[in-house]
Amino acid sequence: MPGPFISDEQVAHARALAKDITEPIFQLIDQNTTVSVERTVLRWFGVDGVGAMGAPLVNLMVDRLHAAGVLGQGAAYWYGRALKLGARSPLEAVERLTAVPLDKLPPLSPQEDAALKDEVRAEARAAIEELKARVDRRNALREEFPMGATPHKYVIVATGNIFDDVDQARAAAQAGADVIAVIRSTAQSLLDYVPHGATTEGYGGTYATQENFRIMREALDDESKKLKRYVQLTNYSSGLCMAEIAFAAAWERLDMLLNDAMYGILFRDINLRRTFIDQYFSRRICAEAGIIINTGEDNYITTADAYDAAHTVIASQFINERFAHRAGLKDWQLGIGHSYEIDPHRPDTLLLELSQAMLVRRCFPDAPLKYMPPTKHKETDIFFSHAYDVMADLVAVWTRQGIQLLGMMTEAMHTPLLADRYVALKSASYVHRAARGIDQEFTVREDGLIANRARSVWERAVKLLEECRDDGMVAAIGRGRFGDVKRSETGGKGLDGVVERSKAYFNPFLEMLEAK
Repeated sequence: MPGPFISDEQVAHARALAKDITEPIFQLIDQNTTVSVERTVLRWFGVDGVGAMGAPLVNLMVDRLHAAGVLGQGAAYWYGRALKLGARSPLEAVERLTAVPLDKLPPLSPQEDAALKDEVRAEARAAIEELKARVDRRNALREEFPMGATPHKYVIVATGNIFDDVDQARAAAQAGADVIAVIRSTAQSLLDYVPHGATTEGYGGTYATQENFRIMREALDDESKKLKRYVQLTNYSSGLCMAEIAFAAAWERLDMLLNDAMYGILFRDINLRRTFIDQYFSRRICAEAGIIINTGEDNYITTADAYDAAHTVIASQFINERFAHRAGLKDWQLGIGHSYEIDPHRPDTLLLELSQAMLVRRCFPDAPLKYMPPTKHKETDIFFSHAYDVMADLVAVWTRQGIQLLGMMTEAMHTPLLADRYVALKSASYVHRAARGIDQEFTVREDGLIANRARSVWERAVKLLEECRDDGMVAAIGRGRFGDVKRSETGGKGLDGVVERSKAYFNPFLEMLEAK
């Protein structure tokens, strides 16, 4: 591993800057809720299924509350009112609240209001305990069938059909995969609802639904027992339903989720306020369920030049870490993202990529980190592509990455075939086996290219953090400082789903999670 590059005091300064940068965002979060957060609350109470025209019941109920102008009190409060109206099930609660004119309901006395909230808190407490029991089942299986050494080899399935995904996932696990990622159907992040049930059609991937999560987790549990090696499952918790998907994933015992504080803003044009509020509650759920999150800084250097924009990755990682810590996530849950994306025609790329990866490891010594393969400069020459991926495999084991998404030699051509994954897994296993411990055998010259490049990137990252502190995150995003993408605070999709909390806002799940 490298020498210090930068001092502990410099790292602490960056963390202090990230704290200052995010504090105004947390004020925004504390003052508002969103339709997705409130739908998540209802899902946790057991509201499930669809109504007329296939609309999810949680959408019907939250849309009703939003249209009536009362969502600022929290869906949990109105769920409690439905129970007081005689609802005997979550479905009846939806039916009663969609049938009764809410402005005609008589106000509750202080004693009645307190009793209602106590009853709803008791139900929320039981729901949290049930989630814990499900997480304990997952953890017991992980202990019974320990995972292999890191970097854990992470591969993707993306057929569009969950049942075909299962077949491909089993084959990948048998070939040595440690983590299976089910790619989400293209543009699902822009849907303001979660599709219901198992799905067999999807463009560029498979819809993220709770039933699809259950089907894949069940299949991988079965495969883990056969292989005597636990196989992890991940999906995407981003977009307009970030918190709902996080809950569904937690309930169905997923191990990881792609969950970034800014990805939706920058790369899906989802409203800034909406994204920051949703990511906080989604991460509270991930913290409770022991889910590892994967952040998305690798995307910055696919839209911007990887050499010139390396400092934006470091700055964003500190900001993402601060958001995560405030949501209760521990360092072992932070799959901080970065990627092997410098133009391969540039000289010294292996040294430059080692420099970046070593700097990330220096900054986040206790996080698993998630290393991404080359994609931007891939060509249809599969032999060059394969050699390119192997270089990323080497950097991953050299810098002790915890999670490594494997590159595919056909990246620029088509969705990977089973044989493509087999070749990637075989090669990565060889490199990890051959080079394990290399970081203990070599030291990096403090006056060499690797160290000097790391210090140069660090200096620019700190300047960017100082700009974000002085001018605000909103201004920095507006100037395109991350990924060369500019977004405004009131632009993008989903702003109409942001709701100011009333003084009487009630969310027992958030109360209990924050109390920890």
